[in-house]
Amino acid sequence: MRVLVVEDDENMRTAVAAELRGAGFEVVDVGDLFAADQALRQGEFACAVFDRKLPDGDAIDYVHRIRVAGSAVPVLFLTGLDSAAARVAGFAAGGDDYLVKPFRVAEMTARVVNLARRAGTGRSTVLRFMDIELDTARRQTKRGGVLLTLSDKEFAVLEHLMLRPEQVVTRAYLVEHCWDAATEPVANVVDRVVTRLRAKLHAPNVIHPVRGTGYRLAAPGAS
Repeated sequence: MRVLVVEDDENMRTAVAAELRGAGFEVVDVGDLFAADQALRQGEFACAVFDRKLPDGDAIDYVHRIRVAGSAVPVLFLTGLDSAAARVAGFAAGGDDYLVKPFRVAEMTARVVNLARRAGTGRSTVLRFMDIELDTARRQTKRGGVLLTLSDKEFAVLEHLMLRPEQVVTRAYLVEHCWDAATEPVANVVDRVVTRLRAKLHAPNVIHPVRGTGYRLAAPGAS
């Protein structure tokens, strides 16, 4: 699944691209509309993320042109323009979603996943690891075919672990991606959620603590 990121601010482009790659996407990142046009002509993308104001023009005008030409690639606009008129203009030009700067990259990633899913070109809505199935669209979790009842936080933590099987996922990462930005999580909140999650998943255990760091989803008995 490929995502195009069009952003002239190098630091922002690097951060956005890194987050999307971490979520499992193949990312092509460019700094202007000319390079974006070249990329879109060379292959299909699950989603395109455009900064509004670019060195060679306003992305709204470009998106309008490709929509007229028949392009259906889902488009997310990133912009500092937060007026109602700017949002309306973005949607009128053919944009599918609109995110105002500054924003949390975790929210941006969630919006990209949603656009790719709705377009039918993104990842499957069902994540699998061993006998665990997590359906992100239906918000359902099963183990061994048995439906489990998870809280929103338990579901979110399991989803991020399943997106990165065999990899260490830090507590800081889980706090950033699973808790609201306005909420200040209390000490050990991740550990408490993981403890409840492991109990609901039952044995054999597949969520392993990594001392001083976080957790890793791996086969039972993995070190």
